[in-house]
Amino acid sequence: MRTIPGFVRLLCLTALLASSGASVFAQDALPADLSAKIDKVASDALAKSGVPSASVAVVRDGKIVYAKAYGDARLDPKTPATSAMRYSVGSISKEFTAGAILLLQQEGKLSLDDKVAKFFPDLTDADHITIRQILSHTAGYQDYWPQDYLMPAMRQPTTPAQIMAGWAKKPLDFAPGTQWQYSNTGYVVAGAIVRKVSGQDPFAFLQQHVFPALGITDAYDTDLHALPAADARGYSRYALGPLRPSPKEGVHWMFAAGELAMTASDLAKWDIAMIDQKVLSPASWQAMQTDVLLNSGLSSGYGLGVFIGRLDSHRMISHDGEVMGFTAGNYIFPDDRTAVVVLTNQDAVGAFGTIGVGVAKAMFEVHDAASTKALAQAETIFDGLQHGKIDRSLFSPNGNSYFDATALKDYQSSLAPLGKPTAFTLRATRLRGGMQMRAYIVEFSKTKLSVSTYMLPDGKLEQYIVASTD
Repeated sequence: MRTIPGFVRLLCLTALLASSGASVFAQDALPADLSAKIDKVASDALAKSGVPSASVAVVRDGKIVYAKAYGDARLDPKTPATSAMRYSVGSISKEFTAGAILLLQQEGKLSLDDKVAKFFPDLTDADHITIRQILSHTAGYQDYWPQDYLMPAMRQPTTPAQIMAGWAKKPLDFAPGTQWQYSNTGYVVAGAIVRKVSGQDPFAFLQQHVFPALGITDAYDTDLHALPAADARGYSRYALGPLRPSPKEGVHWMFAAGELAMTASDLAKWDIAMIDQKVLSPASWQAMQTDVLLNSGLSSGYGLGVFIGRLDSHRMISHDGEVMGFTAGNYIFPDDRTAVVVLTNQDAVGAFGTIGVGVAKAMFEVHDAASTKALAQAETIFDGLQHGKIDRSLFSPNGNSYFDATALKDYQSSLAPLGKPTAFTLRATRLRGGMQMRAYIVEFSKTKLSVSTYMLPDGKLEQYIVASTD
């Protein structure tokens, strides 16, 4: 239910772990070297963080090509994780709540521009707040659960009406549309609107109208009950202490804001629907993925139930999730027909983000013959620059003009002390200005550098620039 600020930037350091569950897909669904990279990213992140387990699913070309679990889903008794186990996905549930609202709009039963007063006139400023604003966290309703632990009151049952009475009748944190501030309260309101319009609780609505179309048969509503013993168990830590079973939230505290649990593969089926623009109409998917602007015209960075951003040069639609004992990340790259799902069973830790971003980057690494040749050339040029030399036959007149005597001296004096790189990796490639741009990361034991190159159609380098990644 809580969101993890800056989740895409949670790039934890890594180390090695041996335990892993079997994949449900044939090992040749992905090239062996790519499967090995995904395994290492996931295993290293678990080892470094101490998170008990992770379940990962990968979509490529609009199909699930990889699903594998790592580590232990339960510690007592010790139970290896499998990809068939369900994990709580927390606030990723908001994607589905927004989807339910959009389906109701498609049926003509409501509009994103309807005022909340149409459904709940007694809520604060209900005649000025739209459904679009509650779904985009721009309404101003105060969040009822920003804490990263479970308060005593939240161990007891509640109702959506009680949550709305306690938090959506308070003065607003800001005037509607003027700021962006994450609010679970807004999604309880959204879920209550789904219930009022459809006559069904959000989970029942999804079970009837969404999950069957996706081929999801065993999604679980953790708003009412903890996951069964056959699924993953959630864990927490006090500081750096031992892992302990997490307490369970009381009934209805999660409701439409964070109630869903499912397998990584089932969540990936939703991602495929987003990529293929199925289940919802293309107009609804576009509405979900459109950055909601503040009244000032500034970007909120959020659509309807999803963050709007990019990873390197790739458009990314995403959300993270956290409830007691679980964290999760869902990363969709619609233009690339690719998605990565990561579910973990420990709260308040960013291993899911490390895995998600690492797997996505591995998926986008380019291995065509031209890029392989360019990589070898880039490494050779770097080595030459460490010695104050370049092969000028490789460069265009402009590229040669950049490497004057001063530049060569500075390159040598600053790069030579670093020694031989431990890794030289292609990270991005695209066309710009009629040239092929390639971006590399050069790793050393204590630092990383970036290299950006532009290659003309005749193969000459117009640019080769080394810079700090800090």
